[in-house]
This record gives sequence, structure tokens and C-alpha cells, in this order.
Amino acid sequence: MADLRGLYQELILDHGRRPRNFGPLPEANRDAEGVNPLCGDQLHLHLKVEDGRIVDLRFDGHGCAISTASASLMTQALKGRTVAEAEALFDAFHALMTGTPAPDAAPLGKLEVLAGVREFPTRIKCATLAWHTLAAALHGGDETVSTE
Repeated sequence: MADLRGLYQELILDHGRRPRNFGPLPEANRDAEGVNPLCGDQLHLHLKVEDGRIVDLRFDGHGCAISTASASLMTQALKGRTVAEAEALFDAFHALMTGTPAPDAAPLGKLEVLAGVREFPTRIKCATLAWHTLAAALHGGDETVSTE
């Protein structure tokens, strides 16, 4: 178990230091901003959605390693998926972070590495910021998403 935990920590640190899909997306047709005032994380999510499918997505901003890693892993998991699949992943990730059993939850793959964040309740908001910002972008929320 200790080896697995170390591997998970390495993956989080790698995505925190070298986030994937980081930067602007000029052709985005959906955007949302999110902020975690407690930690100082600020995230801007850009999506290009065509025919109900997330063709591309990127994020920019700044945040702690957990927030950045979560956004990076999320963008990798969602690229090419339908909006309905993205919503199912949101539900599954939310269940993972809250410890709520979800028997029919979508498989999370690499996103499972963030399960350890539950041990640190104040950091759950760091891990979920990108996901709540995603929900706002998908549903056209004009207001900045806040974890508070």
C-alpha cells in the first residue's frame, strides 16, 4: 500500500509541476472561472464543445499542486468525451471526494489518485475546484465559481 501511495503522490506532483492542457484555447466556445479563496487557487477553464462532445479543453491560472494536478488530470480524462460522459465523471469524482458510495459511478481511471485528498478535508476544495468550474462552463454559468 505504501508503494501505491508513493506512486499516487508522484503522479500528483508530476501533474502539479508540469500540467497537461495548460494555457489559453482561443477557439473555446465555453469558459468559466473558479476561485478557492481559502488556498488562493484561481482557474480559468476553456472548452470547445461541438455536437455535444468536448473536442478540446485547456485551463490556465495558478494554484496549489492538488488544484493544478486535478485540473490537469481532468482535462486529460474529458478530452473527446460527450457532455453526458463529462457530467457522469463529475458525479463519480464528487462521490470519490465526499466518500459517498456510488455503485453505478463512471470509472475514474487515473483520477483515482486524488482519493487520498479525502484524508485532508480542507484540501478537498482544491481538488474539486476544476470540476465545479467545469460544471459552470458546461451549463453556461456567468458568475465565478467559488469553493466558499
